[in-house]
Amino acid sequence: MKSINLQRTESLLMELIPEALSNLVDSRINSLPITAVNCKNGKYDAIVYFDGSDYEKAEIKEIIALLNKANGRLKTHILASTGWYKCPNFTFLNDTSLEKSKNIEALFAQIRKTKSEEE
Repeated sequence: MKSINLQRTESLLMELIPEALSNLVDSRINSLPITAVNCKNGKYDAIVYFDGSDYEKAEIKEIIALLNKANGRLKTHILASTGWYKCPNFTFLNDTSLEKSKNIEALFAQIRKTKSEEE
């Protein structure tokens, strides 16, 4: 179970990362929806999940490269906004949980359909 301080840090980063991204010029990442932030103990590393369901695999790789390139600006914005001494190192990943939940919902709909046909 995560500590309250770690949860607060994740919540604050969920607010500040999209704010920092919106200040960037590149239109591919400045409106990118951030779905979750998962901090490791000690706030040294954080995994930032974004919704890449609108993009193809090649575009997602390009977006991750752009986010890694903008990592320094993100850290600068977060340090200036929070007054922290150190900012976590960010790792950016595509959040596929939304696609998985859509597949599960489709399976449930198919099961309902077959059950109603059997009756």
